[in-house]
Amino acid sequence: MANTASAQKEIRKNARRRQRNRLVKAKTRTVTKKAVLAIESGDKNAAALLRQAQIELDAAAQKGVIHKNAAARKKSRLMKRLNAAQMAKP
Repeated sequence: MANTASAQKEIRKNARRRQRNRLVKAKTRTVTKKAVLAIESGDKNAAALLRQAQIELDAAAQKGVIHKNAAARKKSRLMKRLNAAQMAKP
């Protein structure tokens, strides 16, 4: 257990930050999964869902929840998947 008041405050701050980070990460996973499912099912709304996933990933990277290169990698893979699905369609 922390002995000083500043250390106790840091513990409280870390708990708040952890909770906020978990919510942001969960949101990015949710929108990414929705985009992937839309792409795989051939939904015509897939591009809009992909755009929403990109926005959430950028926001998470901006807040420092995930690394900016990790966000870029995930966005790139989503775009690659969408482009492959569109090329496969006649």
